[in-house]
Amino acid sequence: MTSTGAYLVVGLGNPGPTYAFTRHNVGFWAVDDLADRHGTTFSLNSKQRAEVAQVTLPAAPGVDAVKLVLAKPTTFMNNSGQAVGAICQFYKIPPEQVIAVHDELDLDPGRLRVKFGGGDNGHNGLKSMRSHLGTGDFHRIRVGIGRPPGRQPAADYVLNKLSPKASDEMRVDAAVAGDAVEFLVRNGLTATQNRFNS
Repeated sequence: MTSTGAYLVVGLGNPGPTYAFTRHNVGFWAVDDLADRHGTTFSLNSKQRAEVAQVTLPAAPGVDAVKLVLAKPTTFMNNSGQAVGAICQFYKIPPEQVIAVHDELDLDPGRLRVKFGGGDNGHNGLKSMRSHLGTGDFHRIRVGIGRPPGRQPAADYVLNKLSPKASDEMRVDAAVAGDAVEFLVRNGLTATQNRFNS
């Protein structure tokens, strides 16, 4: 399979208004931010089971233009890999040029980590991606949401609607994740980790 040179940036989340303002959907917020800043919109692609948009980061001194395929799976989180696999096949994007943006319980809000490969850490979206790609060797941008307070189950915590204040804060975190995506495709993993990992 010959790569097109494009990167797939998949925001992990759940479709529909019920989940729109939850911590689990920070990946959707990040790709929405990327689409907004480049003046593009998403279109539903039923065959790929996702809303998809394309942007091109313009060439800069010493840096080639980079094509990004942005995706929000219309499957639920647990089946995100169905969309990722279909999009990668259509655009001929290898796993190492896939970037998943997702919520991370083990990082406090306001913190972000960029990594390549590794385990799923109980995240069902990542588990589904690994299953459909046949490997875990893809990039992850982990956006911290922190652990639930008290004895609240993690599933309730990630799916509860955010307060206006928490929502505003998460929009900022999503925008930083978008910055990290752009930096990663232009400058590589190590430079991105040095700049964004907190």
